[in-house]
Amino acid sequence: MLEQFRVNLEEAEIVHGDALGQTVAHIFEKLGVPAEDAKLGADVLVLADLRGVDTHGVSNMLKSYITGFQSGQINPRPDWKVVRESPSTATIDSDRGLGTIITPKAMDIAIEKAKNVGLGMVTIGNARHLGMASYHSMMALEHDMIGICMTSCPPSVVPTYGAEPRLGTNPIAIAVPAKNEPPFVFDAATSTVAGNKIGIARRLGSKLEPGWLADAEGNPIMEEIDAPDSYTLLPLGSTRELGSHKGYGLSCMVDILAGLLTGMGYGAVPGRPNFGHYVAAYSIDAFTPVDEFKEQMDEWLQMMKSTKPAPGHERVLVAGQPEAEVEAVRRKEGIPFHPEVLEYIRDTCAELSVTCLV
Repeated sequence: MLEQFRVNLEEAEIVHGDALGQTVAHIFEKLGVPAEDAKLGADVLVLADLRGVDTHGVSNMLKSYITGFQSGQINPRPDWKVVRESPSTATIDSDRGLGTIITPKAMDIAIEKAKNVGLGMVTIGNARHLGMASYHSMMALEHDMIGICMTSCPPSVVPTYGAEPRLGTNPIAIAVPAKNEPPFVFDAATSTVAGNKIGIARRLGSKLEPGWLADAEGNPIMEEIDAPDSYTLLPLGSTRELGSHKGYGLSCMVDILAGLLTGMGYGAVPGRPNFGHYVAAYSIDAFTPVDEFKEQMDEWLQMMKSTKPAPGHERVLVAGQPEAEVEAVRRKEGIPFHPEVLEYIRDTCAELSVTCLV
């Protein structure tokens, strides 16, 4: 997380993950979510906060989910079904279920298929937001598998040379196990910046970097600005000269695999609040001996981290390393929250007559 997105620790309130998870689960239950599903959905949100992925944790997503449940856009008790299946694949109609709850169940199916045939891939249509994508990809790690998750989101990103949004932030997450090193966990939007970070910047009064947003005509804004109330994001790369066609192409790939392949639409059609998701599990043993692979992953990760740093930088990091380090601290010391976020949670608990533990 870039410095401008971090809450000031001098004004932050510290909350422990267990208390936060119980509170969020209580809120979900009050909104009609079954108890076990409520715990699962809360776990997805809290792990994001524990790993420092605050954009997809409680502070940014809980309010949106509550609004979705109350408006009927999110179904608290979806009758989700596998509508198409093969030994290695499945397609799920999630019946407007919250992705933080349905997607882990889809990954369970993918993992079981990978145990049987080496690979499992599941698409989820008629879906809602899935939270931190790496939560779902990391589920494969304990099974000695590589996990992948993608999500086709409602449009907020202009294509290269475009003047109106056609694509979502469309993140891609991959998790790869190692032996002694923390796993490699890459999780990133295919836009220049995740949309939720604009909201964080607005809350904290932080400036936005050049090349993050487009103006009303689709032109990249290449100077530092304050976070606006309405905005359009740019593909990763910002401009064609800096490689925005690559972010644009990756985002299209996500729309196809996590949207069109479900048979139930993609980010722009039918649009908000619809999402499409894709999860996959690759059994390492189907390709190469597991122990040898993990030892080589350790070697590869150590090789990357031992790279000589450029002037002004202390070290070279690998994907998943910063999150693992933050998680170790926050599990022990607690999660820092902006007071505004905790005020909202406490007010919500009072309105819903729910016991608040934060």
